[in-house]
Amino acid sequence: MALALRGWLRRTTGTWLPRGGALDAGEVVISQRRVFIVPSRAGLGFVLLLAVLLVGSVNYALGLGFGLTFLALSCALVDMVATYRNLAQLRLQQGRTAPVFAGEVAQFELHVINRTRLARYAVRADFADWLDARHVADIAAGTQATVTLTLPTTARGWAAPARVKLSTRFPLGLFVAWSYWRPAAQVLVYPRPEDGAPGLPLQGGGGNSVRTAGHDDFAGVRNYQAGDSPRQMAWRQIARLDPSIGGQLVTKHFEGGGGDELVLDFDRLPRTLDVELRLARLTRWVLDAESRALPYAFHLGPVRIEAGSGAAHQAACLRALALYGIEGPA
Repeated sequence: MALALRGWLRRTTGTWLPRGGALDAGEVVISQRRVFIVPSRAGLGFVLLLAVLLVGSVNYALGLGFGLTFLALSCALVDMVATYRNLAQLRLQQGRTAPVFAGEVAQFELHVINRTRLARYAVRADFADWLDARHVADIAAGTQATVTLTLPTTARGWAAPARVKLSTRFPLGLFVAWSYWRPAAQVLVYPRPEDGAPGLPLQGGGGNSVRTAGHDDFAGVRNYQAGDSPRQMAWRQIARLDPSIGGQLVTKHFEGGGGDELVLDFDRLPRTLDVELRLARLTRWVLDAESRALPYAFHLGPVRIEAGSGAAHQAACLRALALYGIEGPA
């Protein structure tokens, strides 16, 4: 009997419940079949109270007792409808996601859109594995609210969020209504930069040698440090910055060694190092080269990126490091 009942429930709900693993792409409407509602703990206590009132009214033939019981029951039914309507017909859209480094917290934007004439209050949103929602939003009629959900990351690659649960107990708290949403959003997680990594390598000469500071070739700019000569100040770059809004002083950086090209090559790293450690070291070198405005080439397996610098160049290198040996997003 239990197996037959379970099979009947699966056949009945399978036509309108999202399948396990299915992602909700684009804008999703919380229709009536996506809203679940049950009495809360306070609601169960209220039911017990109604039962006591009803039994007492029957035993003592109290007309006012019957009136109070059915009035309270009517209020509970109105609350059930209001709780359901506070969540139904909302629209959900996924927002932007920004790449992070492993160990940091990834952020997922969720847009809750209310295109109806009914204002929604105390709508809670968070990942389904959290018992208590950490985000509460009020959405006025014809407006939208943006909720930022956070997810800790531990490994590089693509990080996909779990199901998002939206719930509400408005207005009286006697019922709790909820709905699930699985956004088709993924965030790219870069390898965590190695702490205490050695200096940047050079191509040619020693292969794995480290540049030594000199005064022969201009190698870029870096943040001002106490003791830097005023002659080394990068006045053109400083003129573009406004210290009053957070701009920093920068100085020119020179390095000796002739015209060696900076190449970050995965295959040149010691084979005794773990793969993840080598990726972490390359990540640190990419960040160091960018902070010093040094053009660099990047080699990682079949990926060959010519020498360059800048945000786009850095993003391409870090993306290759994050997805090394990993398939792309589904």
